[in-house]
Amino acid sequence: MGCSSCSSGGGTPKGCKNNGTCSSGGCNKLEVYDWLANIALPAGQTPYDIVEVRFKNARKAFYRNASNLSLQIGDLVIVDTAPGYDVGVVSVVGELARVQVKKKAPNFKAMEARKIMRIANQEEIDKWIKGRSLEKDLMTQSRVLAMNLNLDMKISDVEYQGDLSKATFYYTAEGRVDFRQLIKDMADKFRVRIEMRQIGSRQESSRLGGIGSCGRELCCSTWLTDFRSVSTSAARYQQLSLNPQKLAGQCGKLKCCLNYELDMYLDAIKSFPKTDTKLHTEKGDAFHIKTDVFKRIIWYAYPGEMGTIALSPERVAEIKKLNKDGVKPKDLLEFVKVEKVVEIGYQNVVGQDSVNRFEKSFVKKKRPNKKRNPNNPNASVEANPAKGNRPPNPGPAKGNNPQGNKGNNPGNKPTNAAKTGANKGNNKPNNPQGTTNAQS
Repeated sequence: MGCSSCSSGGGTPKGCKNNGTCSSGGCNKLEVYDWLANIALPAGQTPYDIVEVRFKNARKAFYRNASNLSLQIGDLVIVDTAPGYDVGVVSVVGELARVQVKKKAPNFKAMEARKIMRIANQEEIDKWIKGRSLEKDLMTQSRVLAMNLNLDMKISDVEYQGDLSKATFYYTAEGRVDFRQLIKDMADKFRVRIEMRQIGSRQESSRLGGIGSCGRELCCSTWLTDFRSVSTSAARYQQLSLNPQKLAGQCGKLKCCLNYELDMYLDAIKSFPKTDTKLHTEKGDAFHIKTDVFKRIIWYAYPGEMGTIALSPERVAEIKKLNKDGVKPKDLLEFVKVEKVVEIGYQNVVGQDSVNRFEKSFVKKKRPNKKRNPNNPNASVEANPAKGNRPPNPGPAKGNNPQGNKGNNPGNKPTNAAKTGANKGNNKPNNPQGTTNAQS
């Protein structure tokens, strides 16, 4: 059965392309990939009868499949809530559910778990979808009732039960709230049983979801399930500025991601000296300015001077050892490690053109005309008509004058008779005497 959120009609999802089965659970919040789905059980072993069922947002619970129903991930089932029933989506089945029970509920007792009654039919599914459509309007009206009673609370989410006989309101508040009159007003107006649940700011963000400052979905709404306490010391260990606007998340608390790399920083700074350490020299006492954990550099400075001196933790340990023995170095610059700076010019390492390739003009140059020498075909001369240059012509040999020119004509200029014969077409190229019809 396909998800109602991604179905495009006909039981075919838009994105996951599982043809309506939704076996991966990829459309759910805090989904779990069933990596044991294709592994067959040993002969004679019965399937695990505990199933994980997901409700609205990230609320999940374990139920017992007492009727041995054939359940798959994504099936809508009817579970016992006493009184009434609720509709949920199967999220984990089989041996992976056994792993989830040990991880999430180590004291879980299978015989005391509530049962899965049946697979939901179309009438029950339509009723469940109707309840989801009424929740937004119900939350707006409940907020108005709370404001009229001047209650210091924020109603963030409402969840209808599958049979529409009960509504659960999730709210956040700084302290204790007396909402007895609010429950009476909501029960008279909505005509359902009312349940109030107080949640924290982090749980509120996990239920509502959103986009963090990193550009991705909130960790608490996608994969993070345990909320550890975050203190400002985590920011100080990571050399971060204590700016509440940058360190706080959408829940108003410190970001959970401050704890992700904290252990690595704590291991790295064990080899660093304390920040209140002073280095005594003949020039004066140097004070700590800042530390770069990744580059393993510590900056010190003398009082009244603008510049800073970068030292490695090993060099600082040497100076501290000298101070402990009563020896003062002359200056901290003696312990600075000088590194040779090699200037690297432009290199065409990836096969690109020169960096000045766009400065060249892309005008197509005209090729010079070349003429072949009839006596020497392998030799060529260039002619430049623009400058008035003509290629030298040594002239044809005597006895082989195809144009009827005399051999003593060094300029290779045709005679009048040759011109007349060429115009009238009576010029015979194979005439050895060179005679033409001059009288015509």
